[in-house]
Amino acid sequence: MDEGAASEFPSVMRAGADTDAHRESVTPDVDAEQLDLFGMPVGAPVSPPTLQAAPGSGSSTTRPRQARPVIASLWEEDETQAAEAETAAEDETNADEAPAPPATAPKKRRTREVLAAEPSAEILEIAAALPPQIHLGTSTWSFPGWKGIVYGDDYSNSKLSRDGLTAYGLHPLLRTVSIDRSFYAALTVTDYLRYAQQVPKHFRFIVKAPALVTDATVRAERGEPVSLNPCFLNAQLAVDEFVRPCLDGLGAKAGALVFQFSPLPDQMLADPAGFIEQLAAFLAALPPLPGGTSYAVEIRDACLLTPRFIRTLKATGVRYCVGIHARMPDPLRQAAALALLDGEPAGPLVVRWSLHGGFKYEQAKAKYEPFDRLVDEDPATRTALAELAARYAIAGQPVVIAVNNKAEGSAPLTCVKLARAIVEAYLRLQDEAAHDAQPATPAHETP
Repeated sequence: MDEGAASEFPSVMRAGADTDAHRESVTPDVDAEQLDLFGMPVGAPVSPPTLQAAPGSGSSTTRPRQARPVIASLWEEDETQAAEAETAAEDETNADEAPAPPATAPKKRRTREVLAAEPSAEILEIAAALPPQIHLGTSTWSFPGWKGIVYGDDYSNSKLSRDGLTAYGLHPLLRTVSIDRSFYAALTVTDYLRYAQQVPKHFRFIVKAPALVTDATVRAERGEPVSLNPCFLNAQLAVDEFVRPCLDGLGAKAGALVFQFSPLPDQMLADPAGFIEQLAAFLAALPPLPGGTSYAVEIRDACLLTPRFIRTLKATGVRYCVGIHARMPDPLRQAAALALLDGEPAGPLVVRWSLHGGFKYEQAKAKYEPFDRLVDEDPATRTALAELAARYAIAGQPVVIAVNNKAEGSAPLTCVKLARAIVEAYLRLQDEAAHDAQPATPAHETP
């Protein structure tokens, strides 16, 4: 049983990256000198009751007490835990109903492998034209509704969670995937190694760090914060539970190690400089990465997207993860943050397109299931991301983009349209660069 392993971590792992239901939307306060990227002062938050430090928070390595598990679909943008629960139930049922061993050993039952869908000629053409340094993919892969799109037959969620990654990796356009399961509980080297063995050599993973170190609060059953998290921004825990196992298992297939920070409590947002100082110390304590792999930070509080924040990332060599989400500015404004970080593209582009701007997570999930078609297309976001990806590819930088089903309705179908838009933007930018490089033709003098 792989995906059904019980978490050793507390409910802090259940932090809901994509929910707004557990807390009121906040407008943070900063000192008079702190401006956002666009030169506008930030207003004061509505202060809720101050969170109390968790018991035992005097020790930086003390983990919060285990709480009842939170239903993942309330808080996060994937169905990973649903697949794990189904897998666990199947395993327990099989164990309970297993007959007594016969006198002679039975023949070993063959496991039905997951078949890949046959790609269309259009998809093959787009894949051939897509620059090799651009890796598009989805947030997890265990969706039965992708039959005929990614998978060649009907399979359960748990079957795809266990055995579907190989078929997923055969899709010509799907060259990355976001492992979101690691957000809830740390994975082992064996877990990562098993994933790496199922995908081609060119494949690159986006991996989310455990919420154990990225959620500032310990949360109750329904996600509401109940105390401060004593493990928040603990660099040693991050290294031991995340960085080392991930690198040892995935090797060169580790593309981006993403620290996604859940919405911060208001008392932290009231002192953004203090949080950024903590973040700088945390990032500086992480070990250097091999070439081709990068750290990235994704936030869910738009007020943190300040020049000070960007300068901190630049000083520590960490990428800003463009997070397309209702809580964050549109991609063009986030591209302005990247321009401040890089000037010209000078590092990998990491993007997670998580949620359609007009919905909360549960609304989008209910509207879009079973994720087998595009429902609410977002051409503006798609065009902005295509332009951004093409510019980084022209500059020779790697690009990894993970799309969620809740972005437009079906993540792999979004990837097809996004890939086509990237190819068009890439060819146009190449033509413009070639034209600009041509010497000007001198005007002929009139005799």
